[in-house]
Amino acid sequence: MLEVQMTEAPAALHPPRLQNDYLDWLEAESIYIIREVVAQCAKPAMLFSGGKDSIVMLHLARKAFRFGLRPIRLPFPLVHIDTGHNYPEVIAFRDDLVARTGHQLVVGHLEDSIRKGTVRLRKATDSRNAAQATTLLETIADHGFDALMGGARRDEEKARAKERIFSFRDEFGQWDPKAQRPELWHLYNARISPGEHMRVFPISNWTELDIWQYISRENLDLPSIYYAHRREIVRKNGLLVPVTDITPKGANDVSETVSVRFRTVGDISCTCPVLSTASTPDEIVAETAVSQITERGATRMDDQTSEASMERRKKEGYF
Repeated sequence: MLEVQMTEAPAALHPPRLQNDYLDWLEAESIYIIREVVAQCAKPAMLFSGGKDSIVMLHLARKAFRFGLRPIRLPFPLVHIDTGHNYPEVIAFRDDLVARTGHQLVVGHLEDSIRKGTVRLRKATDSRNAAQATTLLETIADHGFDALMGGARRDEEKARAKERIFSFRDEFGQWDPKAQRPELWHLYNARISPGEHMRVFPISNWTELDIWQYISRENLDLPSIYYAHRREIVRKNGLLVPVTDITPKGANDVSETVSVRFRTVGDISCTCPVLSTASTPDEIVAETAVSQITERGATRMDDQTSEASMERRKKEGYF
């Protein structure tokens, strides 16, 4: 009975001991998954954007492959697909972390795909978020990766809730939600044919609240834009669109400077902040515990087009 109550009760209401027990369980599951990827796959990699989910996942990977209290070199590289329209605070954090830790970083540039002609944008101002799927598939092919671990979580969006932990991709990098493999008793099947690969989601069972409670417990560093700061925004369609060179203020727009933070980070053209004064992980935990709007629903312009937009992009190779 205790396990059922722990699973169903809001994590913010748990006494500290039970909360830590639950985070320990999530941590152990994720570490097991990461080790399974390395055990079963010949050339895995881990996506790392500098966002909170990828920071948690990298921290879990370092725990998975440590000797005593000292982490050893990760048995796979980190991969970032750079759209060229990223928030500078996040790229600076990514580069600083890699420089401090010595982890291998592979960067696939969407600009290279544009120059090759494999990506064509109708206008220079178009969002590059969906287009990065092409660059991702090219990076996988160029380096021969047979498994790519990512920080997607099932609570983020309906299409991601359909994913298995080990999600099969065919020779075209496409996802078919009807052709996924069973995962009974945490037994994972990573067998593939040449040209195919796996996408693996070690933190799939985590929620946004779990992520922030873990960040607080583990004292993890994050890019500064995850915490409250002053930023110029324009209110559009229920979103706070930041005023930047990529998303400039229109002639009829009225801007204001308010206290905001980012719940998720990505391409500037589609990622918006939320109103907030939270400046610590614990303050963000308190905000998240009472939020009635999903993480992507409150911040992503690219998910506003239709309820099926994410599933369509995933079928085309998007992570």
